[in-house]
Amino acid sequence: MAILILGAELLVRGASQLAASMGISSLVIGLTVVAFGTSSPELAVSVKAALDGQADVGLGNVIGSNTFNVLFILGLSAAISPLVVSSQLVRLDVPVMIGVSLLTIALAWDGMLNRVDGAILFSGILIYTGLLLYFSRTQRDKPPETSRSSSIVWSIVLAVVGFVLLVVGSRLLVKSAVTIATAMQVSNLVIGLTIVAAGTSLPEVVTSVVASLRGERDIAVGNIVGSNLFNLLCVLGAAALVSPTGIPVQPSVLAFDLPVMTAVAVACLPIFFTGMAISRWEGALLLGYYIAYTTYLILAATDHDAQHTFGAAMLWFVIPITGVTLVVLFAREWRKRSRHTS
Repeated sequence: MAILILGAELLVRGASQLAASMGISSLVIGLTVVAFGTSSPELAVSVKAALDGQADVGLGNVIGSNTFNVLFILGLSAAISPLVVSSQLVRLDVPVMIGVSLLTIALAWDGMLNRVDGAILFSGILIYTGLLLYFSRTQRDKPPETSRSSSIVWSIVLAVVGFVLLVVGSRLLVKSAVTIATAMQVSNLVIGLTIVAAGTSLPEVVTSVVASLRGERDIAVGNIVGSNLFNLLCVLGAAALVSPTGIPVQPSVLAFDLPVMTAVAVACLPIFFTGMAISRWEGALLLGYYIAYTTYLILAATDHDAQHTFGAAMLWFVIPITGVTLVVLFAREWRKRSRHTS
């Protein structure tokens, strides 16, 4: 954990200094360099699983990580310190994340993600990154700081060292946690649903929390949105490309896991749009949903008697109330902005 925290501190500091010296906004750095760097564990796990003939593991890794990123990481970061949301996220990046989530469902609808599907997804990350960098250079928020080349090199060194420490720290923490859990005779199911599922997202956790505490809130939010896009387009696309037999998509994944991931992405839009910020209560709401989601997974995996009651309560009571609340808040914010513009 100490290595993770140090790595996140160095990565955020190096990335923010690099953004300032190159005239690129912190949001773009968070959406690209930081997001892609912290998502590298997901890429390594999913590609290796695909090559080993266990491609469905890679699919579960991507879906689980995307849900974890928004509900847990963004919720925790906002609960610690309210996050200001850039207008670019509402206008461009979150709608793209929603569109890519829907595209993934459409490609997986036949029960298989083949190499053609993988090529479509992977080409998306190239197009998105290129457009993002192009717009960031043509629509700068501020001119680049006058800085010597040595300071730019030092910023890159800090970011790279921080990234390496993040990867090493996450591997050590997951391995140690599994060893401790096994020694305590905790079931493999619980280990898989908690430690392993969250393990590949540990770099995003620490990076976003540290960025939030340091006041680099664009990096904190951009890291999550960028990581989710990277997971779907690059990680899942690459896994489908290298898998000899493609990635099978189980009916349960199409019926539950993918829709939950997409619903979480859609929920970001009203939450981000209201006040252009993520308040502490909205962060607590996201955390509450992550706890409920994890509880349902454990109940379903153990075939507990409370599974159906809990699922029905969430489906017919909690989720609709939350949806109505978000829609009302979104409508109020829209009306308020319409009055100001008119």
